[in-house]
Amino acid sequence: MHRTGLLSISDFAEFSRTTRDTLLHYDRIGLLSPVLRGDNNYRYYSGNQLPIVNVIRTFQQLGMSLDEIMRLKDHRTPELANTVFERQIEEIDNKISEWVNARKLLLTLKKAITSVSGIDESVITVKHLPAEAIILGEINDYSRSRTDYDALLSFYHDIAQKYPNIDLNYPVWAMYSQDQLIKRDWNNPERYYFYNPDGYDRRPAALYAIGYTRGGYKPNNELYERLEEFIIENDYEICGNAYEEYPLNEICAINDNDYLIRIMITVRKKDTDINH
Repeated sequence: MHRTGLLSISDFAEFSRTTRDTLLHYDRIGLLSPVLRGDNNYRYYSGNQLPIVNVIRTFQQLGMSLDEIMRLKDHRTPELANTVFERQIEEIDNKISEWVNARKLLLTLKKAITSVSGIDESVITVKHLPAEAIILGEINDYSRSRTDYDALLSFYHDIAQKYPNIDLNYPVWAMYSQDQLIKRDWNNPERYYFYNPDGYDRRPAALYAIGYTRGGYKPNNELYERLEEFIIENDYEICGNAYEEYPLNEICAINDNDYLIRIMITVRKKDTDINH
């Protein structure tokens, strides 16, 4: 049976990107019924009903139940519809922000894993690395017997206060100052930081001596000693901070013995002020 200007339930399901069963259910509960039933009980819909299906599906995706959508339908007015739309637009904006932040986090974690793909952990290298956006904490306070854990809690507190819109769900790493490296003080980081594409600070573009080791969260004096020896033997000198991070950590490894630690010390060739 052909009805000019009307759509069969199969065509309407296709155009509305839903299913025939869903439309039958909407019809049974009185949420959306066909504009016409043929002599053979075939259902026919109007093209004007397509936006209604899209609104229903959008509301469902935003967490509204069919009962809530039914109540809106049964008591609908322009004012009520506008209020509901404003509330749902706000929900969408919040979800967009959450998804954007989640994407940034996953890209950052993926970049860390990719950065160590195929590396030779036994070899120390010297590379020029570009600047990276980071969130850098204040100088850690170890007075009054404060520990690394106390300093880390202060870092989170300070960053949350200073940057209330910054996502804190990023792995946090340790920075040691040039003065600490010269003094061979590798136990208490001067500052904490984490990578974040919206970061207001930068790990500077520079030449870095880079070394790796395996293990959990602990002092890595042995690797610092190897890096120090390499720097001296290859006529480099320390000219900046060290950045200690775990590109492979509990996010992607079950056993902490499989965590991969990377230490990057800012260096330059001796007798020159120019980084290569």
